[in-house]
Amino acid sequence: MTTWLSLCGAILVAAYLLGSIPTGYTLVKLLKGIDIREVGSGSTGATNVLRTLGKGPGAFVLLVDSLKGVSSIFLAYWLFTFSSNNDLIPATVNAELWQPIIVTLAGLAAILGHSKSIFLGFKGGKSVATSLGILLAMNWQIGLATFTVFGLVVAISRIVSLSSICGAIAASILMILFKQPLPYILFGIAGGLYVIIRHRSNIERLLAGTEPKLGQKVSVETETEQTVSSAG
Repeated sequence: MTTWLSLCGAILVAAYLLGSIPTGYTLVKLLKGIDIREVGSGSTGATNVLRTLGKGPGAFVLLVDSLKGVSSIFLAYWLFTFSSNNDLIPATVNAELWQPIIVTLAGLAAILGHSKSIFLGFKGGKSVATSLGILLAMNWQIGLATFTVFGLVVAISRIVSLSSICGAIAASILMILFKQPLPYILFGIAGGLYVIIRHRSNIERLLAGTEPKLGQKVSVETETEQTVSSAG
């Protein structure tokens, strides 16, 4: 039992560290020599990279951050395959019951890592891309449907934050409609709420009618001034 519990703990730590990989921060630092946390929204995610550096770097960060989520879930799946093949799962543990629980915890750990990266002083992005990767790995139909909702709202509104919030709400509903295990449903609800909370400043701007639309690229100097002004 001790060995198996240690493996579970190691997987959760690994999922958090995967989520913590500062993709956006590192890319912007390499390409522009600036700290993206001091630019625009201060987020290290794909949207802020898109507005700062353009479509190519933004798409790259979106892909890598999504893969962080996929990898964290695959780690949890691997744990049960490895443990089963090596007779590490205790007889008292129901693997079918515990697998969705560990998978869910790994997903939550990755989301936390992305938004509270240990490599960036516990700052980071808003966990949208990482959450999408997690959903795709949990159930590709739900992940694809969530991405479709996101894409439709983007196409209509041209506002990424609104699309992310709608996607977060849709994920919770889809988990229930697709009759997923209870831990996955709870993940959809908890993860969705967390993503929405991470967008609270965007919600304020949406209500005020000042949230920028997709394609509105602001210069680094202007974005920095906005960040300093809003911080003050």
